[in-house]
Amino acid sequence: MKHLILVRHGKSSWEYSVNDKDRPLLQRGINDGHLVVNAFKQKDVNVDAIFASPANRAMHTCLIFLRQLHFPYNQFEITNELYDFSGDYVLQFVKNLNDSLGTVMIFGHNHAFTHLANVLGNVYIDNVPTSGLVHLTFDTNNWSTLEKGTTINTIFPKHLKQ
Repeated sequence: MKHLILVRHGKSSWEYSVNDKDRPLLQRGINDGHLVVNAFKQKDVNVDAIFASPANRAMHTCLIFLRQLHFPYNQFEITNELYDFSGDYVLQFVKNLNDSLGTVMIFGHNHAFTHLANVLGNVYIDNVPTSGLVHLTFDTNNWSTLEKGTTINTIFPKHLKQ
């Protein structure tokens, strides 16, 4: 059994004149990241590996999760394949994961994550929102043979706000 947890980066700012990879999170993105990771912690899921896109907004969202999950910083990786908006490179990255990893969390971008949540999961999701988390399971022992799985959990900020 394999578990894939997709986390879209938090809400980012467009007010700075920087390239796309350097855009920072807004305060809302930081707050929503904390809301989602705190709800995720309640699920008591043991994560084996965490990977993030090299974009500032994805890495910052990832760092919020790393801190709250007490995941060792030296055991997460930044990978260029997750700086993808179509989902093609992300899917290839996932299919090339080491089979010794059972539960993997990745931080990246839309449209890629909504596309993958719908291609790989069994619940249609119109849009994975910023800071949104989608947890998928697959009845396989090999990442390379990944096919349609089960969407077992979604955590979206708007569902956590009162």
